[in-house]
Amino acid sequence: MFRVLSWVVSVMLPPMALFFPLFTLLEDLGYLPRVAFNLDNSFRRANACGKQSLTMCMGLGCNAAGVIGCRIINSPRERLIAILTNNFVPCNGRFPTLIAIISMFFISASARYANSLLAALMLTGFIALGIWLTFVSSKLLSKTLLRGIPSSFALELPPYRVPQVAKVLLRSLFERTLFVLGRAALVAAPMGLFIWLLANIRVEGLALLKYCTAFLDAPARIFGLDGAILMAFILGLPANEIVMPLLIMTYLSEGALLELDSLLAFKTLLLENGWTWITALCTMLFTLLHWPCSTALITIWKETKSLKWTVVAFLLPTAFGLALCAAVAALGRAFGIN
Repeated sequence: MFRVLSWVVSVMLPPMALFFPLFTLLEDLGYLPRVAFNLDNSFRRANACGKQSLTMCMGLGCNAAGVIGCRIINSPRERLIAILTNNFVPCNGRFPTLIAIISMFFISASARYANSLLAALMLTGFIALGIWLTFVSSKLLSKTLLRGIPSSFALELPPYRVPQVAKVLLRSLFERTLFVLGRAALVAAPMGLFIWLLANIRVEGLALLKYCTAFLDAPARIFGLDGAILMAFILGLPANEIVMPLLIMTYLSEGALLELDSLLAFKTLLLENGWTWITALCTMLFTLLHWPCSTALITIWKETKSLKWTVVAFLLPTAFGLALCAAVAALGRAFGIN
């Protein structure tokens, strides 16, 4: 329990401690309203609102904070669209998984500078895919569950001003960073105990976790994954940051979260467990497109006060992710690509 909690805090805190002060600094500077104003026409084509761009930017730091940021949208319909689609933008918890898989499977050790550029382009491509799917899902929601006419966009652009640095730091620390960490810790602690029980309670010599992965293996193969990968995402509900440590723990049949000494050792472990570049690509797609973490789900429920919309927020990105993974896996099997 303590290891899961400490892992969540130690991985979440550094990027949030950098992202939220910088984001709040731009907000205090008067730059962000101009971003919303300039992007309003693009969002209008998806029957959404330009202010949604600000919540998406905040979602890059943490989707829970992005959901809270949707309060700036005046129209209830457009606010709900922004809440339901915020998870399509990858938060900082998903970047380590994406970067690690890109480094292990899609670039080589030679031509260091060229490969660094390739890795950056691939990561940018996945972020762009998430943004594009935000527009697609917003349009889909506006034509189905949340029909309506886009509201008129009136925004008073404040003058540029010198940021109040002390105020920015305090606001970003207490209203965003510590708030998000607190909600994550509330779920990570009991989930850590549950993970420990699954990994350490044995039946006929096998841990319960092994039985779970074996049960999930057949359906997971349809989507280019395996039972261990799918189980790692399920148990990673408290925070996306622990998905990779959970995967290592499952493959090594250990009783606690682990990390390996190098990416080479990690890649060797994955290859020994049947990974191909199709598996890697499907895992990256599912990392980008799956259910929100527990912190984001709790926040969605508190903001919407509706179990129905919380379930929709859970299912919407998951459906897109499973569909894309199934398509990639089917194409791989059809053309014999490994």
